Amino acid sequence: VNLTIFSLLLLLLGLNPLFATEITTTVDRSKIGMGESFQITFTATKTPDGDPNFAPLNVDFDILNQSRRSNSSWINGRSTKTIQWIVMAMPKRTESGKLLIPVIKFGDDISQPAHVVVSSSRKGQQSDESDESELFLKVEATPKSSYVQSQILYTLRLFRNVQLTQASLAAPVMADALVEKLGDDKNYQTDVNGKTYRVTERRYAIFPQKSGQATIEPLVLIADIANTQRSRFNGFFSNQVTRTKRVRSEAITIDVKAPPSSFKDKQWLPAEQVYVEEKWSGDVDNMKVGEPLTRTLTLLVKGSTVAQLPELHKDPSNKQLKTYPDQPVLQEQKKLSGIVALREEKIAYIPSQAGTYTLAAIEIPWFNTQTQHMEIARIPKKIITAMGAAITPNTPQATTPTPIEAAQIEIPADTVDNKFWMWVSIALAFGWLISLLILLKRKPTKPTHKVDEKTPKLNDAVNLLKTACKENDPVAAKNALLTWGIIKLNATNLSTIASYSAAPLNAEIHSLSHHLYAKQPQEWQGKALFQLFSKNDMSDKSAKHIDNKLEALNKISN
Repeated sequence: VNLTIFSLLLLLLGLNPLFATEITTTVDRSKIGMGESFQITFTATKTPDGDPNFAPLNVDFDILNQSRRSNSSWINGRSTKTIQWIVMAMPKRTESGKLLIPVIKFGDDISQPAHVVVSSSRKGQQSDESDESELFLKVEATPKSSYVQSQILYTLRLFRNVQLTQASLAAPVMADALVEKLGDDKNYQTDVNGKTYRVTERRYAIFPQKSGQATIEPLVLIADIANTQRSRFNGFFSNQVTRTKRVRSEAITIDVKAPPSSFKDKQWLPAEQVYVEEKWSGDVDNMKVGEPLTRTLTLLVKGSTVAQLPELHKDPSNKQLKTYPDQPVLQEQKKLSGIVALREEKIAYIPSQAGTYTLAAIEIPWFNTQTQHMEIARIPKKIITAMGAAITPNTPQATTPTPIEAAQIEIPADTVDNKFWMWVSIALAFGWLISLLILLKRKPTKPTHKVDEKTPKLNDAVNLLKTACKENDPVAAKNALLTWGIIKLNATNLSTIASYSAAPLNAEIHSLSHHLYAKQPQEWQGKALFQLFSKNDMSDKSAKHIDNKLEALNKISN
């Protein structure tokens, strides 16, 4: 019995290949060049035991993409089926020779092996021959010796005299560096060794963040090239025949230096150009006590990012000059010539008493990467004079109460008046009761409500606030602000309204609140409050004119 069972097992093992699915392996070209792709097709006439495992191909080939398709037909009463797995691959080895396409497992089923011949001259067989210079990359970086956080311009140019149907190219990679693309691509034609090429030029700004030797890794372009030799039977519904090619650029080594020891400032700022300016919203030589004046500080730097720009505003030493800085505006323009960074700060100054105030000079040390020397961008110190506000007393005149003569006072007789008003009250109550009984007997009718539309309007509240501030009336100003706050913000107190306001207006609203509830309130001036209130909605529009400020830096460049 055991011998019989053993014989049956041997028979089954011998018959197993007869039931296995046959999977053939073919290639579209047997000879390929380095950097060129080719197509491997695995074909089965029935469904194999499992899905394919293409991992063995990764030893000698890069798998670019893969797909699956199937086809069934019925011919002469007989059904046929074809399943194909198509793999686009590219050889990894740099040396020429024969490469084996290994056996691929489909579950328990396996494919047939095949091979291709790889040529180091990058030429395939005659039908697919192409000059190695049909598609190539050129890259350059300036300067190759730079400083930490300074700008390096990296330019790549793609040359081609073939038609590309699809291409992919990643951004340059450099360890410990910030990479930013600059502007739009440029396209033009040029001649190289007597051949005309179409060129696509792309630029990047690279900012190394660490000193030492650094390498910009090679760029890898993978492109699908349309074959120029087409079949004359290629009809409208025929797919365009393409081949995939991969080209690499050269690697570039950069010498990144640390900041020079001669640069003493705490904040390191390497740049090509630096421009700083100030502007005032009014006459800085004739400020008024309690009235705000806005100072705008603008810093433009070519060859830097906004993250590297220092703060400009410094609080004045004299605390009698109140300052209210807004949030800074930060912006970058990425031009083909490099990055231009902008920082703009707005500060409202309000003197609390008359006198002379000195604003310290603003100095920005920076390292000129063109001249290799340290320079200082400077706004000189500013002396401002605040004069006392022309105050028009608006307090009510103190009036002496007029004594009331005793003869003018008539004291009514309590007994007579009390009885009279008692009978009047009883009569009114009795009449009200009769009216109520009559109303209850009537049929209820739908009440018609006429809505009184005498609700306050926003403009009316603003006008009331303007009048109150002009007349230095703090109570009227509070009421107007509350009316405006309810309509505009659904806010019912001064603190909530102040929280929606910019810093200077916020302070003035709180000042009004303190004045109203102070034990010994002094005379209140409302001019500053209404001026800041009028400008409150303008605080978010400063970024719209930034492009105009870049003209100053461009003039320096020219």
